[in-house]
Amino acid sequence: MKTMVSIYEAKASLSKLIEQIQKEGKPITISKHGKPVADLVPRKPIKNRLEPDPFLVGKARYVGDPCAPLDEEDWPELMK
Repeated sequence: MKTMVSIYEAKASLSKLIEQIQKEGKPITISKHGKPVADLVPRKPIKNRLEPDPFLVGKARYVGDPCAPLDEEDWPELMK
């Protein structure tokens, strides 16, 4: 199918272009006066945000409550 369409054609047949993207999984470039200006791309599924990112697992460790107020002696000298 088509990989590049004019703005006019994209406006007139957006539903068909979206169906084509869903079916083929390939992006379609929209052009203005023959020059590419935008891409219609298939949507990637969003990962479950409740699952930990394997890149970050074991990299950070919290000790105590990061939101708890600090005692006066725990404040840095510059901030007292």
